[in-house]
Amino acid sequence: MHARQPLRVPVGPDAPRWRTFHGEKTLVVAARTVTSTARVLECLPALLRGDSRVAVVFAYDSTSAFSDGVLDLLHDSGCRVMSWEQLADAAPDLIVSASENIDVPEGDCPVLVLPHGIGFQKHVPDSRAPRSRLSGVVPDRLLESGRAWLAISHPGQEEQLLATHPKAAGHTLLVGDTCFDELLVSLDQAGAYRAALGVPDGRRLVVLSSTWGTTSLIGQNPDLPARLLAALPYDEFRVAAIIHPNVWSGHGAWQIRTTLATALDAGLILIPPVHVWRPALVAADAVIGDHGSVTLYGAALGKPVLLAAFGSDAVPGTAVDGLGRAAPRLDPLGNMVQQITTAIGEHAPDRYRTIAEQAFARPGQALHQLRTALYHLMGLAEPSPGVLPRLALPAPEEPVSSVSSWTVATTASFHDDERPTVTVRRHPAAVSDAEREDPPAFTHLACDEGERDRRLVESASVLIRRSALLTTAAALHWIGETLRRCPGCRLAAVALDGGGFLVGLRDGRIIEATVTGPAVDPGLPAATVYTLLRAGAALDDAMVTLRIGELRDEDVSLRLRPHVPVGPFD
Repeated sequence: MHARQPLRVPVGPDAPRWRTFHGEKTLVVAARTVTSTARVLECLPALLRGDSRVAVVFAYDSTSAFSDGVLDLLHDSGCRVMSWEQLADAAPDLIVSASENIDVPEGDCPVLVLPHGIGFQKHVPDSRAPRSRLSGVVPDRLLESGRAWLAISHPGQEEQLLATHPKAAGHTLLVGDTCFDELLVSLDQAGAYRAALGVPDGRRLVVLSSTWGTTSLIGQNPDLPARLLAALPYDEFRVAAIIHPNVWSGHGAWQIRTTLATALDAGLILIPPVHVWRPALVAADAVIGDHGSVTLYGAALGKPVLLAAFGSDAVPGTAVDGLGRAAPRLDPLGNMVQQITTAIGEHAPDRYRTIAEQAFARPGQALHQLRTALYHLMGLAEPSPGVLPRLALPAPEEPVSSVSSWTVATTASFHDDERPTVTVRRHPAAVSDAEREDPPAFTHLACDEGERDRRLVESASVLIRRSALLTTAAALHWIGETLRRCPGCRLAAVALDGGGFLVGLRDGRIIEATVTGPAVDPGLPAATVYTLLRAGAALDDAMVTLRIGELRDEDVSLRLRPHVPVGPFD
């Protein structure tokens, strides 16, 4: 076995020979789980902003069941990492962790424990014994040493903690919640976050929030994302899922993506396990969650909340317990569209204010309070100036899932002396086997040319091209080749680079279509033409009202091209 290599930079007995910054104090971050490490990474840069006096090293503790992914997170963040065994050699002035379940070496340096959720609101398995314990509380040995300082977000948490762990008396620090403050500051950026997540204007974003464990939303209802996507019209809703990092770490990304494969094919926006959940929550129009902290954050932000699961491991008397009694339940067997639209339409932003006030004290002050505590524990004067910037969260950069095939349900209504109205509702084909009320007059399968499931492409009545805008000549060529290649297809549609669309029919006719309002993909004018074709209505010089579900109405103008460039595509 190789001997452990000494840590030379930025800490250790030999560090002065090699380092560039003259650090007066050494701060070691205990990195044990992805959740806790991410929480420190989210707040520490603001606390130490512009201060080279503090040398920071991350000590990796691999003893957690959820330590997988921690090293990747640290390396991706550019952190200096040492093994947990080297911690004693670093001679830290302060140890900071958002994981309470750590075994720190003997010494007298203080240990600042930050919450990685909201307070002490959940019972979790104890890794040291076959029992459960209160999440957020450090081991008794560390409490007895007097070295531990527990950051809390509300005075009620101190009362709760002392009732079960009296040795924590005098060692709590009321600082507020830095994560909640960031979410509050970022509320006016919700539109930008929705755009970054690929949610078009006018669509409602429903965010699923799941903690970890068998009582969680994803543990109780792993098929709920797919069922929700089957129920919600594609042109009116988008669905995202925030899944606790412990699920990612414990089961792996492969398992999660395999379990959610149908939902991903149907357009589920699967939020990465760190950082991005915050702007996704801000962007939400409604939250469907459980007893995890993310659901409570959503309620405190004024979001409509429906509970799809709520575990008995939630601690009675806490804010999340109050949310469990106040928030309505989602009935997955009922009309989920109606439940969600009702929750949004009838919601008052201050509905959960009392519950939020039970969880968060001193909103907007957490960074200042935490920085003061941090520097006090290190025995170092706070840097000047004392005012910290109020930074909104960055917009997500990760790619989002896209849908490439739909089951399209349409109806056509005709009134004397009025233009026809075509109502279109699209649902992802990956989940289109769900039963629907009020069967439409016409149903067809539409596929984008990039659809990977060739079974769907071969069965499609409508093929569309969304990848690029084409010139008229290129569009005509694509339509001809597509209809020849796919004999079961009735029509093909493409967007033009000069605006408008071309829709080609199998009998050789080419329809020029223009649509008012915000940009739409070719599937909507194609559905309009398909419906009129099936209804035997005129396609030339026609004005049609396109009703996109309950979202909006647009005017569609149809005109038959005067010169048919090719014959029937038989």
